[in-house]
Amino acid sequence: MKQHFGIFRPALAAIGLASLAACGGGDSGPTAVAVPEETRLQDARVFTPVAESTFAALGGSTVDTDRWTGVLGGAAYRVEVPKTGWNGKLVMWAHGYRGTGPNLTVDTPIMRRYLLDNGYAWAASSYSKNYYDVRVGVEDTNALALNFVQIAAAKGRTLATPSKIFITGISMGGHITAAAIEAEAQVNAINKVKYAGAVPMCGVLGDTELFNYFGGYQVAAQQLAGFPITSFPTTDFDALTPAIQSALWSTFPTQTNAQGDKLKNAVMNLSGGDRPFYKEGWANAGNQGNIFASLGGDGTIRGILKENVLDTTQLFYKVDATATTNTALDTSFNASAFKIRPTADANRLRRDGLRWIPTSPGNISIPVVSIHTLGDLFVPFKMEQVYFDRTKAKGTDRFLVQRAIRDVGHCAFTAAEASTAFDDMVKWEAGGPKPAGDDVKTAAALASPIYGCTFTKNTPSADDYTPPAVRAAFQANYPACPVN
Repeated sequence: MKQHFGIFRPALAAIGLASLAACGGGDSGPTAVAVPEETRLQDARVFTPVAESTFAALGGSTVDTDRWTGVLGGAAYRVEVPKTGWNGKLVMWAHGYRGTGPNLTVDTPIMRRYLLDNGYAWAASSYSKNYYDVRVGVEDTNALALNFVQIAAAKGRTLATPSKIFITGISMGGHITAAAIEAEAQVNAINKVKYAGAVPMCGVLGDTELFNYFGGYQVAAQQLAGFPITSFPTTDFDALTPAIQSALWSTFPTQTNAQGDKLKNAVMNLSGGDRPFYKEGWANAGNQGNIFASLGGDGTIRGILKENVLDTTQLFYKVDATATTNTALDTSFNASAFKIRPTADANRLRRDGLRWIPTSPGNISIPVVSIHTLGDLFVPFKMEQVYFDRTKAKGTDRFLVQRAIRDVGHCAFTAAEASTAFDDMVKWEAGGPKPAGDDVKTAAALASPIYGCTFTKNTPSADDYTPPAVRAAFQANYPACPVN
């Protein structure tokens, strides 16, 4: 499975400047003097696209393809188009968080085999910056889509403008996917693309709510370990980490002690509630490692923002696992828990394009099918619940289908799960019935030991993100799913 990294801590250094790819426009009168935006650490960082001469054909595929690589607007790209039988449609792939290194790399979609078998072209950008820069991810993905025909022409092939463009991606790429289809992006993006449908996977669909979750984890962990936060930002989290883990785990991350069980219960509720695979996700080294790497920051998301965006004032820590209702212990803990308060307008609308962290408030008008693993605690299942609530409030939930997958790891999907979600989305977009999904909100539904069975597909392939034996070991802890 792909490596993921913490996305919360502040950067320690800043160098250089990278630019966005942009499409030109006509001049229609006097030009207003633009008020420059503030500068932030991210603006001064330099990144280098890793240029490729080509990339490998898909092993075992019988589809002959044109495979093109290059650099557009400071971002590396890959494009693949069937040599014959292209269906005229383009799928944009948005990769996940790449960390803070200087090199920009690009990869291929998990459902690549499905796409080629069904005549789709696909394209993927490295983005022109690393860090959690969703704004750049949206712009560079859109710019690549807009340049698809020109890239093909430069490579010696004449292609028509795609009849439809879809977008899909994982993790931060799921955030990019959700943000790119929002009404706000249609108005404020520099590069504007009207997508026909979307499949965000393990996505940060709650945008900055993810960082509130990390903040809540840190608040609860420090208080339960006997090192309560007294001011924010904290400056000693790295030094305290061994003592926090020692105070709450007998063996990190697999076994908590009695005090750690309170944190385990609190995080269960912060991450989406009682559900299958939570306990396995809690004890998973990848999940806990990614979480701890994401704690201790200053709320600027490593310099993507200028000011703190974290807000834990609305979080409730259900630390008492002995009762489903709130108890005196819960009330006492929450009364004394430190509240991280955001700086007003830390992630406001920008004068020069999208917000620095584009949001996904649910202003959508195209089919969306999302999938999420139940035991993912790095980008928790709670993101699906936040997105559902937002679309419900906007009256756009008729465009949304959500599915739970029975696995523990972050983005630990099989290619069959991703391909099925995409296939169902495009059939829906083409006029078919709305596909089935899971109830992501009702507590009793989530708590069922067979929750997530409907759309979990354990059929293994070489394209999967999760090893079959690893998945089977986790699933052995639960009743076998009914045969559909």
